[in-house]
Amino acid sequence: MKIIYSLGIYIYGAFIFIASLFNEKARKLRIGQRDAFELLEEEIERKAHYIWFHAASLGEFEQGRPVIEQLKREQPDIKILLTFFSPSGYEVRKNYTGADIISYLPLDTPKAARKFVNLVNPSKAVFIKYEFWPNYLKALKAKNIPVYSISAIFRTNQVFFQWYGKWYRNLLKTFNHIFVQDQKSQELLLAHGIKNVSIVGDTRFDRVADLGKQAKSIPFIEAFVAGAQKVIVAGSSWIKDEELLVHYLKLHPDIKLIIVPHEIDYSHITEISKLLGGKFIRYSEANMENLQTTNCLVVDTIGLLSSIYRYANVAYIGGGFGVGIHNTLEAAVYGIPVVFGPNYQKFREARDLIAIGGAFSISNYVVLEAQFDRLLKDNQAGKIAGEYVKNNTGATELIIKEISPLNPPKGELKDFFSKQ
Repeated sequence: MKIIYSLGIYIYGAFIFIASLFNEKARKLRIGQRDAFELLEEEIERKAHYIWFHAASLGEFEQGRPVIEQLKREQPDIKILLTFFSPSGYEVRKNYTGADIISYLPLDTPKAARKFVNLVNPSKAVFIKYEFWPNYLKALKAKNIPVYSISAIFRTNQVFFQWYGKWYRNLLKTFNHIFVQDQKSQELLLAHGIKNVSIVGDTRFDRVADLGKQAKSIPFIEAFVAGAQKVIVAGSSWIKDEELLVHYLKLHPDIKLIIVPHEIDYSHITEISKLLGGKFIRYSEANMENLQTTNCLVVDTIGLLSSIYRYANVAYIGGGFGVGIHNTLEAAVYGIPVVFGPNYQKFREARDLIAIGGAFSISNYVVLEAQFDRLLKDNQAGKIAGEYVKNNTGATELIIKEISPLNPPKGELKDFFSKQ
């Protein structure tokens, strides 16, 4: 299996090279992996001790971010190396100030993994959620470097638990500790003899709790909602979401609607304008006077959504009529109910919020109207949503207790690779 895996990695590398001739994302990945060692040679401080965090992409980074930032707050002298596999993570966060070095991760070939680990020589390594790279794990084991998995989720259909997955499953035993999000993951691992595991929850709750505390005051938003009793904020919306929202606005002109689209390019803003008949104000063109002339504000800039939610009575989360909903917790943290489309099943927090009455799924306009009408009159659902976020914070602190450089690792890397 080891030989098959390594062969597969080389083949995958060849596919990336071919794809890079035609695809911009693949080109960035190939160049980033190629140049990673040169970047590290220039930036690594030889006598410093680094904690290495690896995230596949942006979503995984957001789950590791609270841990990185808490470590930095508690121990400012710690050096953080952050690596990404995907351009969608690296390109967005390459200037993130919480890490000392940010790089692509070279392909998981035996030679590259050894070179990377020898060059960085991290004091500890942290892989976020779904990241399990056999050759990197082997290189870390060879240098007796403690390694952890955080915010992990396991399901029975993953390769680790198939009849042919013993080799992959045994990889999990090489982690000093695996921090999982839920009880089902822990039970699944324990049933397969993996005991170095504990439930700590999802670090994203800590992240949104911090965002809630750090929410910016936004003068234009405050001016727009001033005096309004009913405010709906639609976050990361797509055109199907916007069609429903605009229809509700036209039939309920007494509300104020803030739309923060998932895409803010010219074509999408034009589509929204057509739905609204041009009767709205773009955030980029707002002033204290024209904000009083409309009941719809379209935010055509990035970086404000998590703070804008605080001005809502109800939040609508986009994406539920497409590939899946966006972040519900960023809204729920403010103690407001959340509404979203039908495609939410793969998001545990959405399922949880629906089960306890803090969130609601809609499939058409009739259901949306009924939910909005009810939620704009009674905030009990919002209180439930806020308590849900509050009650699920704390994962970061539990992880820090284990991975902090001030604390020795409790477990030991199992001698799995010597048998391969």
